[in-house]
Amino acid sequence: MSVSVSIQPGSVRRDSDSEPLIDSRYRKGDGPTTAMDEDTALSNKTTLRKKRYSINSMRCFGVELTPDNIAVAMVYFVQGVLGLSRLAVSFYLKDDLHLDPAETAVISGFSSLPWLVKPLYGFISDSFPLFGYRRRSYLVLSGLLGAFSWSLMATFVDSKYGVAFCILLGSLSVAFSDVVVDSMVVERARGESQSMSGSLQSLCWGSSAFGGIVSSYFSGSLVGAYGVRFVFGLTALLPLITSAVAVLVKEQPVFGPARGQNILLDSTDFLASSKSSMAQLWDAVKQPNVFLPTLFIFLWQSTPHSDSAMFYFTTNKLGFSPEFLGRVKLVTSVASLVGVGIYNGFLKSVRLRKIFLVTTVTGSALGMTQVLLVTGLNRRFGISDEWFAIGDSMIITVLGQVSFMPVLVLAAKICPEGMEATLFATLMSVSNGGSVLGGLLGAGLTRLFGVTKDRFNNLTPLIILCNLSSLLPLPLLGLLPEDIADADSKEGSDIEEMKSN
Repeated sequence: MSVSVSIQPGSVRRDSDSEPLIDSRYRKGDGPTTAMDEDTALSNKTTLRKKRYSINSMRCFGVELTPDNIAVAMVYFVQGVLGLSRLAVSFYLKDDLHLDPAETAVISGFSSLPWLVKPLYGFISDSFPLFGYRRRSYLVLSGLLGAFSWSLMATFVDSKYGVAFCILLGSLSVAFSDVVVDSMVVERARGESQSMSGSLQSLCWGSSAFGGIVSSYFSGSLVGAYGVRFVFGLTALLPLITSAVAVLVKEQPVFGPARGQNILLDSTDFLASSKSSMAQLWDAVKQPNVFLPTLFIFLWQSTPHSDSAMFYFTTNKLGFSPEFLGRVKLVTSVASLVGVGIYNGFLKSVRLRKIFLVTTVTGSALGMTQVLLVTGLNRRFGISDEWFAIGDSMIITVLGQVSFMPVLVLAAKICPEGMEATLFATLMSVSNGGSVLGGLLGAGLTRLFGVTKDRFNNLTPLIILCNLSSLLPLPLLGLLPEDIADADSKEGSDIEEMKSN
């Protein structure tokens, strides 16, 4: 769960929006301008240009750090740093509410529902400006909603239904802000090479991984030292960063009858706009070079997993403390960043089919190593449970991140102009839907195998079945294009027709 931009080169060129801001400081006043004044003004302008050149030339993952890109990176950073509450939620469900692994998995799946309707948020963001803005205003509201949901978790919530509702609101906040920044990324990715699109996605997910690193260690130690309520209260402050960075988004106010007067549209305009947007979305989705890769991604994501059962096993059976699990999370966050770096540095031009084949087979084989931890065989080789868990999590996380990056690049490249947020959100919702289905299938298998919070006799066959099932989508690799460039060329005529519409 949960589950990429046209880049301006680093230059001193001023666009039409920024020029009045610079020139106005020299055009004020009604008095005559002397030669000395002109020289001073010219010197000041030159200094400003040099500063702008220095700022614009700063790059991360090969992407220029413009204010827009900084805002995108910060929103992804918030998504990563919100992992501060993940361990707190897991321990709250297990220790305070005394839920079984299957119930925990179901609540996790329910709380992910907002990620399944991301096209709705993209449609709202693209079609209905709020207070004159399609991006800024929704980022502000998303941050406020997230702060509200975690504040409730820190104060009033004391039942599994209340937890599910609050996490649902928190997921809605993150999902909506994710759609908004994704649309900004897609706008910049159009027309760029596969390599540059990969760099943009690397910036996004690298920022998220860095946020995970920042929060990882403290997520466990804070739970152990101050309790889950304190962590929930601290988490409530983080979404406000999303609201704050909205001011960095460069966006012109949108008014007029073409898009309506902000959000106050009459019902006729609303229905007509909705019908037109849905028709355009369907025209895009039904194209074979969009539909077939999307179908593969859904099937690839929907294989069951045993994450909830393993969490209960490591805490109740092996006695892993919150602080140690925080350290494991720190390692996996670093591993996620390493995965982004590996893809950005070596794999951006590798064929999609090859990446999926290698990472899926390797990941399935390495996932079987969890059986060694469950049966205790790792200790016979002189490897402690703690070190084995750290190494296993690190390797699997790197593979998972490497295999997911090309999915994002492909999704960004096939989005037609004018509906970036809507179509990209649709593709990501399909992917998230597969993840939720995989979690629910895992919950059903956990209950079927009789794995509870204190019974783990059948955990080994559960792990084996879940890992083998991840190989099932491989015969369908032919649904993917040979490479992203091929997808672009084959889509060309259809996309141009949709752009005309």
